[in-house]
Amino acid sequence: MDRPEPELIRQSWRAVSRSPLEHGTVLFARLFALEPDLLPLFQYNCRQFSSPEDCLSSPEFLDHIRKVMLVIDAAVTNVEDLSSLEEYLASLGRKHRAVGVKLSSFSTVGESLLYMLEKCLGPAFTPATRAAWSQLYGAVVQAMSRGWDGE
Repeated sequence: MDRPEPELIRQSWRAVSRSPLEHGTVLFARLFALEPDLLPLFQYNCRQFSSPEDCLSSPEFLDHIRKVMLVIDAAVTNVEDLSSLEEYLASLGRKHRAVGVKLSSFSTVGESLLYMLEKCLGPAFTPATRAAWSQLYGAVVQAMSRGWDGE
């Protein structure tokens, strides 16, 4: 796989990273709209959320959004050397597998990421920017998917 275009990714991420909670909420709202079966995977203190809105407004889930945005930030920061994140991402994959996330759901997460970027960037979300982010996300998922291997 070719390396993603680092400057397109960094430039577009600068706009998103100014409001990570806001944009992360857009990502997860889209994710729950596309794959509502993921909602029950998010439980805090044995509390089941009754709706995506209930989940998206909980302090514990907002903390999860912050963590997800930090992982994306780390991928952007290391876009030219993603191999430096491989062990961390594989470990993250194992954690997701342990709570019941299916590898197939990462496709929906990717769609949700691209949706959020498009909503945030508007016309600046060009086909080249979309392609660069798709490549970056594909590399992140490839590393995380090692957490599903029979290790």
